Amino acid sequence: MRDLIRVVIVEDDKVIRSGYHFLINDIDGYSVANSYESADEALKNIQRDAPDVILLDIDLPGMNGIDAIPKFKKLLPRTSILMLTVFDAEKQVFEALCNGASGYLTKDASSSIIISAIKDVYEGGGPMSTNIARMVIGSFQKNTDSPLSRREAQVLEMIALGKSRSHIAKELFIESGTVKTHIKNIYMKLEVNSKEDALKAARSKKLI
Repeated sequence: MRDLIRVVIVEDDKVIRSGYHFLINDIDGYSVANSYESADEALKNIQRDAPDVILLDIDLPGMNGIDAIPKFKKLLPRTSILMLTVFDAEKQVFEALCNGASGYLTKDASSSIIISAIKDVYEGGGPMSTNIARMVIGSFQKNTDSPLSRREAQVLEMIALGKSRSHIAKELFIESGTVKTHIKNIYMKLEVNSKEDALKAARSKKLI
């Protein structure tokens, strides 16, 4: 494992971009690989930058952040994308998550929350601002005819809240391997291959 978590910032506001840059570089274990004012510019160099995490705004000149997510994921499938934006409307939130974003914070998040969220997505979690997490969970009204077991539904609900596999295992008092098995069964029952598709299917079928 590399010593530094490499971050690329995509934010069109110069003051905010510089603030993120200073914040991240000032913390041990983190490094800003590059920063850009547009997604179009970032896509030209993102493979060379080789970030672990992309900090991405939505309202950008040219291509917006939501449309850029799958393009970033195609070039760097293992890189996590953390949305950091003023938009907290349900449409934007779910479009971002379904397109492959790993986490979603609003720009009123504190510096410590931003740094913690970067580490969380790097380690496989899916952090969200409290209001975003409430929106995600609140949008689901359970389907009583669900193909998921009670435990599988619990696991999927925790995934929707942005919890990593290790956090889920700890909270449910089960082994990490058991969580992995539950996730595999969820994917099979929902006929999906990713967390994003599982959440999308769960929302449309009202399973959690």
